[in-house]
Amino acid sequence: MKIKLYFSALLLNIVFSSCAQNASKIIIPTGDPKPVKGEAVAYFAEGCFWHTEIVFQSLYGVRDAVSGYAGGKSENPDYEMVTSGNTGHAETVKVYYDPSKISYQTLVDAFFASHDPTQVNRQGNDVGSQYRSVAFYSNDTEKKILENTIADLSARKKYTKKIATQITKLNMFYPAEDYHQEYILHHPDNGYVKNVNLPEYEHFRKTFKGRFKPSL
Repeated sequence: MKIKLYFSALLLNIVFSSCAQNASKIIIPTGDPKPVKGEAVAYFAEGCFWHTEIVFQSLYGVRDAVSGYAGGKSENPDYEMVTSGNTGHAETVKVYYDPSKISYQTLVDAFFASHDPTQVNRQGNDVGSQYRSVAFYSNDTEKKILENTIADLSARKKYTKKIATQITKLNMFYPAEDYHQEYILHHPDNGYVKNVNLPEYEHFRKTFKGRFKPSL
């Protein structure tokens, strides 16, 4: 029995060591803080903003993605306030992109491809209104694209459940605390990053048909 337990522990150690090695080889996409003339911005919320940030920063034509909060009623919220679920904010990412390189439609497609839009007030084990699925629009053109995309996905029966994504006009976006920015890059050994964020990101890269940055 002791021998069996020894080999079981050894096997688990090998498995977890392999996972850690694979995760460390993933090149994490990062943003570029330098402003670019003529770029546009878009806002998306799809659960933990660490995940959302890396998804959009991996796309060709996206300069940067900033984690923050949107969709709530409180001014200048901080992380503790938002996680209480009482402010109405969702963990949101502000995406800076070049419209000549990537379209808003492609960003919307990436948004729906990188999370489960049928879940209500949650994504996986992240539960609460702050983790809800929201696409914030800034003008009527963006709103129409979002509505048409949801209608198309519903007509094609892409999901077995009804899409729960909210389409909401952006009111105010508040950047999150500095320690949340580029979180996955700075904390690759964090348990949540290794076991949730990075596997989700790898799945997105393998399944999404869009163009990714050549440096990754």
